[in-house]
Amino acid sequence: MFNMTRRMVLGSAAAAAAFGIAGKLEFAPAAHAETPVEPLVGFYKYKVGSLEVTAVYDGIWRKPHDPAFIKDVSVDDTKAALAKAGLTTDFMPIPLTVVVLKMNGRTIMMDAGSGVGQWQANATHLPANMKAAGIDYKAIDTILISHFHPDHVWGLMEKGTNDPVFPNAELIVNATEYNWWTDPSRLAKLPEGRKPAGKRIAENFPKWKNWKLVDDGAEVVPGIRLMAAPGHTPGHSVYHVDAGAEQFLVSADTMYVPALLAPHPEWQGAYDQDGPT
Repeated sequence: MFNMTRRMVLGSAAAAAAFGIAGKLEFAPAAHAETPVEPLVGFYKYKVGSLEVTAVYDGIWRKPHDPAFIKDVSVDDTKAALAKAGLTTDFMPIPLTVVVLKMNGRTIMMDAGSGVGQWQANATHLPANMKAAGIDYKAIDTILISHFHPDHVWGLMEKGTNDPVFPNAELIVNATEYNWWTDPSRLAKLPEGRKPAGKRIAENFPKWKNWKLVDDGAEVVPGIRLMAAPGHTPGHSVYHVDAGAEQFLVSADTMYVPALLAPHPEWQGAYDQDGPT
């Protein structure tokens, strides 16, 4: 068993080895021109070893600047980091993307997106971009969940009815994450702003019979292993994928604003429930 933290992933040679990289992780300097907020295409296909990987754009959270967003870091400092990365400083741009793998006869989606019209006005693109990428929602038979924040799981539920969007897909998640969020007694411990999300999860997810709860280190499907990476949430997890000659990790919210958290792994985001990790 090996529990990782974001700071290990971003800042240490040991974590770089987990990615198959010799030496410490390094990050390329930003371009001088401002990077477009929205991508030019809605998906990107590439090969890792024998696997076809598709990154599909769901949208962007144009978050207003907030002095509490990064603990003990000023808005001026976060704006400076955005500017250095060539990004807009008008708001905090938080991109939302899911990854789809075709592996061993399965169509596997990593997280389910934020659900059209359920979270952010600028996060509505996943269904159209999935279609453009040639991925049929009905063909998705396995969904690997990193954690239960709305931008990762609201796409599992229909707007208004909360009915499952993928009733026949196997939904795989760290048992720690599932048990934490579906325990009604936890609601009182959530900040006021997060209680509606916690209530929605606790009232609906336990009704579904297609959950598969697994522990740290479990091989969830042949070639993919869950690795506990708590900190962002109590049961936050990443997935190690064996693609034959190559291996890679799929991780959500390890650095949800790369321009800030990649060069500053010591910065702690407000949405990290177990802060120091």
